[in-house]
Amino acid sequence: MTATNSKIEPLAYSIADACRVTSIGRTRLYILIAEGRLEVRKIGRRTLIPAASLRALIEGQA
Repeated sequence: MTATNSKIEPLAYSIADACRVTSIGRTRLYILIAEGRLEVRKIGRRTLIPAASLRALIEGQA
């Protein structure tokens, strides 16, 4: 096998990871979720934010 330099991007982020990668605070993130500007997926007790939803928010499409 050959090694590749391709970076695997996550499909979704936890709340803590979403705060870290966007530099948005936890409270503001929950406000954006409540306003419907960020999508969330619940898997068991875990709340995940799809990467596409975060990208759309940052790019001004949400």
